[in-house]
Amino acid sequence: MKTSVEVEYWVIDREGELCTPGSLTGISPQVEEEFVDCLLEIKTTPCESVTDLATQFTGLLEETLREARSRGKGLVPLATPLASDAIEQLPGDRTRIQERVLGDDFEYAKHCAGTHIHFEKRRVVDQLNTLTALDPALALVNSSPYYRGQRVAAGARPYIYRKKGYEKFPDHGQLWNYAGSVAEWDDRLERRYAEFERAAMDVGVSDEEFEACFTADDAIWTPIRLRKCFPTVEWRSPDATLPSQILQLAGEMYPLVDEASQVDVRVEGDLGLVTDDTITLPEFEAVREYTDAAIHEGLESDRVREYLERMGFDTGAYDPLTRRIDTGASIDDTDARTLRLEYAAALERDVARLSGRGQRVHRKQNA
Repeated sequence: MKTSVEVEYWVIDREGELCTPGSLTGISPQVEEEFVDCLLEIKTTPCESVTDLATQFTGLLEETLREARSRGKGLVPLATPLASDAIEQLPGDRTRIQERVLGDDFEYAKHCAGTHIHFEKRRVVDQLNTLTALDPALALVNSSPYYRGQRVAAGARPYIYRKKGYEKFPDHGQLWNYAGSVAEWDDRLERRYAEFERAAMDVGVSDEEFEACFTADDAIWTPIRLRKCFPTVEWRSPDATLPSQILQLAGEMYPLVDEASQVDVRVEGDLGLVTDDTITLPEFEAVREYTDAAIHEGLESDRVREYLERMGFDTGAYDPLTRRIDTGASIDDTDARTLRLEYAAALERDVARLSGRGQRVHRKQNA
């Protein structure tokens, strides 16, 4: 089963101020600009194993950081910029339409940096449903509690993205219920696409403009997406964070998603459990409760930790950055700049460790 990652990082200058990537996005086709002016995305190609993924991801980061240093810039592995004024989006019809439809709520999305993990399609419905049940694993890598200087949740990014950015369109940005079939999933997707298209028409977007920018495959921003163009099942819940934590998470997710295409997957009760021959997923309402606790409390929630342990995660192997940063109800611009510099340096050290020791994967996986 192939896998790949996409990770977004904030770009800063020597003073810790947000800045544009500039020529950094020209060093490789796998380093791209995002839709706002101070964010870039590093994307691996599909890899045969998590070991291969770690090698490629680390190499891309080394190259990007080397170029960033030469330009007096750094990359920040945090889910939000902590404290910042309005962030400028890059010009483009796609984001212009989103902003017209979402209105002021689109501002929330501009402050989010996340990690997307792709898994090759196998037994698709069971993969979709397993990833749905594993959504609370976002708590393992929460990396910012602050949005525009205010503490909002242990996981500020999933909170503002799901609860605020798509408050008017909850089915477009929040977790979907389990699917009974691919046809059912596709039907949901088409209905949400049509809903978004109608909303765009209502604010004056023409059919031609809309169809030139969106398809059903790329018009919905739910935490889990079934991607036809890759083709993969994509898990978009985790924050951007240190690469060692991303690789730890990918290394634990990989065998679970792989097993979901081989063993019996059932939905039963509220607890959830993974055994050698069965993956038991909790009822969806229980998953939503676990996810809400993961967003608001993170790994400080006993219930979340116990659930993730039952589902096969080693919660003690993670040190979410949000724990280190969460020091009060608010943060000012000066402290935010200091922290951005601190975690840009932490990212460099983390990549150096990964490169120097080889890329060890912490859970067995099918190579």
